[in-house]
Amino acid sequence: MLAILRDRTYRHLFAAQVIALLGTGLMTVALGLLAYELAGADAGAVLGTALAIKMIAYVGVAPVAQAFTDRLPRRSVLVALDLVRGAIALCLPFVTEIWQIYLLIFLLQAASAAFTPTFQATIPDILPKEEEYTRALSLSRLAYDLESLVSPMLAAALLSVISFHSLFAGTVVGFFASAALVLSVRLPSPQPAARRGVWDRTTRGIRLYLATPRLRGLLAISLAVAAAGSMVIVNTVVLVKAGFGLSEPQVALALAAFGAGSMVAALTLPRLLDRLSDRPVMIAGAAVLIVGTAAGIAVSSYGALLVLWLIMGFGYSVAQTPAGRLLRRSAHAEDRPAIFAAQFALSHACWLICYPLAGYLDVAHDHSSLPVDHPHLREHGGMGGHHHPLVIDDLHRRWPVGP
Repeated sequence: MLAILRDRTYRHLFAAQVIALLGTGLMTVALGLLAYELAGADAGAVLGTALAIKMIAYVGVAPVAQAFTDRLPRRSVLVALDLVRGAIALCLPFVTEIWQIYLLIFLLQAASAAFTPTFQATIPDILPKEEEYTRALSLSRLAYDLESLVSPMLAAALLSVISFHSLFAGTVVGFFASAALVLSVRLPSPQPAARRGVWDRTTRGIRLYLATPRLRGLLAISLAVAAAGSMVIVNTVVLVKAGFGLSEPQVALALAAFGAGSMVAALTLPRLLDRLSDRPVMIAGAAVLIVGTAAGIAVSSYGALLVLWLIMGFGYSVAQTPAGRLLRRSAHAEDRPAIFAAQFALSHACWLICYPLAGYLDVAHDHSSLPVDHPHLREHGGMGGHHHPLVIDDLHRRWPVGP
């Protein structure tokens, strides 16, 4: 898998991705602490709103941004967006009002919604051989999972010597370093396409996506991934603490089990996809998620939950990592950015639907089966229920949809 890093262009882009991920990880921790400083006990509501803003930006901005940047040099677009993200992160330590958090998060995520599909659409042009591109997809997934382990430890170490406001400096450095690495290589220019109106360019990716049978199938798998992933991300804290009466370290271990399953899949997939086609692999991954989610009803011990989350993490990665190969095969080079932007928007729309469903259905199920004097109800003030949005936001960033 690491052999593809011999390609200088890809090596620099991969390094840019990893450094930006680490910076974003520090920002996640710092943002939670900033929300608590400004809102106190209402920090959960602030972070939940920020998550909703993030998802809306992802769904709404990606196709529009692609329409306005499709004729611009990709390197210039990526560098400019990294600089914009760095400048926005630079403002976060100076926030004094909650509405300022919402505004900056929207602007930051809007820039990310423009950056990520363009970045993803560039990799197939750099690595035209399918086996190399497959390994790049797996390496990207592995980077996300490893970062989920490294960034919290790094944040904890830094917080022992600096204030949380200074963590935002790591985010700024991450985005600026990413811009420098992208600037250090030459990227393929977009293929010239026929001139179209803004509306046609904005909707073209989604229209092509929905007109392609294999991509409609990919959307169904994206929905399965979002449904199962939302169950894990939203409800792990409730299952572990309210269901089994355990504490925060056990919550972290359960989430780590899910990430470990994803990492095992990332290491396994390149060889697996050398022998099998994408369709049976992705369907098998989705089937694991569906069966695993259904099996969650029967989980009666913490150990069983760890095993189940490990298996579901494996299915999570298997179901979605090959998506880039399908997108690459389903569009001409000039349409790839639009197709990747459509996948980015539509897959996040699936998460936007599944997040609240996972939370509300779990609250209804748990509270319908708990006695009035159950400690979970006493702890949360009756039948209201509460899921800490910091956990949701952090885990969604660590296991984002798409390659």
